[in-house]
Amino acid sequence: MNDTSWVPLLQTLSFPEYPSGHSVISNAASVVLTDLYGPSFSYIDSTEVAYGLPARSFNSFHAAAEEAAISRLYGGIHFESATVKGAEEGKQVGEFVFSNLTTREAAGKAAPVALQQ
Repeated sequence: MNDTSWVPLLQTLSFPEYPSGHSVISNAASVVLTDLYGPSFSYIDSTEVAYGLPARSFNSFHAAAEEAAISRLYGGIHFESATVKGAEEGKQVGEFVFSNLTTREAAGKAAPVALQQ
């Protein structure tokens, strides 16, 4: 029996289900940021407070990446295999980027001066 009145919580997105892009980019970023700032870098993400959601605390970049990946499963956007494979791909991308990254400081060049507001 089909329920023709059922409406998904989130809109049906017009992009491929596999792999999960959120899982890829979140894990790639977590690898690079962890290599730069360490495995126990904790922070508070308050980017959604303006939209009525509470600030989120994370004990590591990896923890934030895991939450971003699983949110796509909970949201009905991806199957678990897409989030798992996306996370694996993201870690590989992050490792490649970090192993090939040369910062200005490492290259002996001055870092750009931060703009004052």
